[in-house]
Amino acid sequence: MDKRNIVVTYRPPAGHRELLVGLLAAHGRVAFLKDADPAGHESTLRDADILLSWNPVREIRPHSLSALKRARFLQLISAGVDHLPFADIPLGIVVAGNSGAYAAPMAEHVMALVLALAKRLLPENARLRKGEFDQLMPNRMLSGRTAGILGFGGIGRAAARLMRAFGMRIFAVNTTGRSPAQTEFIGTLAQLERVLRESDVILVSLPLTKATRGLIGRRELEWMRVEAVLINVSRGAVIDEKSLYTHALNHPGFLVGIDAWWSEPFTAGGF
Repeated sequence: MDKRNIVVTYRPPAGHRELLVGLLAAHGRVAFLKDADPAGHESTLRDADILLSWNPVREIRPHSLSALKRARFLQLISAGVDHLPFADIPLGIVVAGNSGAYAAPMAEHVMALVLALAKRLLPENARLRKGEFDQLMPNRMLSGRTAGILGFGGIGRAAARLMRAFGMRIFAVNTTGRSPAQTEFIGTLAQLERVLRESDVILVSLPLTKATRGLIGRRELEWMRVEAVLINVSRGAVIDEKSLYTHALNHPGFLVGIDAWWSEPFTAGGF
């Protein structure tokens, strides 16, 4: 059987190129789209059987997508697929995301955000820089508190393991209402109100879909405790921007850690 033509559409970081070639060479001929001059992009894409991409929107010119005549498989390095222009991708190409690949580092990032907010690291650092040394301002304990995790996939489960090490209870929401991971409660979006009302820390790690776009709006924010900590490492659009801004403005004790903005360079081209 002939080897497949594997086209890498992004420019790998230093040292990754050799690693990719080593991993992929046994499965096909590897070509890097960025090696071709602009005039050769379409011919490289025309010969591709498999594409390995980070963000096709940025790496492949829109009018060049029609050159994908042979391609049958598009593997993304990024976890989500919500940024793809599916209407422009030729029919017959199977698209695979990379869900769960970043679970461990993202879980640590989640805890960094939670601890920074609960322990007032940024405001107290700002006060110290102004010469204010305050040992009496209380911060928040995580032990004995409840974490509500919306989206109990790779990131959600990895974060839950770290939160449990801090003595937190885990309430979770996923599509089935079941998981082998240890929780005090697990349900579906039908139980969203219960999870939001009972949680001290709320982690949003849901994929962005038609069902989750704008999932957290004014009503859902009002279900949350007035001093809840809300962390979003999903996509900005899962939370209604105006509702969150208004809620945070009116509830000074409500703390927000955001890792995904509503408009950012990876998807919309600006920040």
